[in-house]
Amino acid sequence: MITLQAQPLSAETSHRFAPFGSVIQARPGGAAINRGSSQRHEAVPALDLQREGGRAVLALYMASARLFPFAAHGLERHRLSDQVFLPLAGARRCVLLVAPAGLHQPQPEDCLAFVTQGDQGVRIAAGTWHHGLLALDDGPWAVLERRAETLDCDEIVWAAPLTLSLPVELSV
Repeated sequence: MITLQAQPLSAETSHRFAPFGSVIQARPGGAAINRGSSQRHEAVPALDLQREGGRAVLALYMASARLFPFAAHGLERHRLSDQVFLPLAGARRCVLLVAPAGLHQPQPEDCLAFVTQGDQGVRIAAGTWHHGLLALDDGPWAVLERRAETLDCDEIVWAAPLTLSLPVELSV
């Protein structure tokens, strides 16, 4: 059995997450809009949601906090589209368990894990293996995802689960 400790997702670690997607977070600067009352940040320049007749759908997930350590039994991927997860109604954190898109059957040792800071959203890139939403806080998430007649979800189940833990300072 493999145990993996999630690392905080920060400016310093975002390069490690980059192969799997992108962090959505306001950064210094941005374009002044609405007569200077707002700053616009181009969080994700393009989303991949329309392959093979897909269309963008904005869903609301009411997540329940998971208990950690957490036993992950497998992963899923969406070969045809990105997915975007944005916390709503206050700070909401989640754990991202990911493995590279190019793998046919990723194993626990292929995985990395990250913890969002509560004011961060994420884009999971098309084809990236990931676990379903692992919320650390109860509450709503806005999820932008693809819908089409063609089902876009591959799943794998491992023979033995991966145990996912949190750093002591992040334990819930």
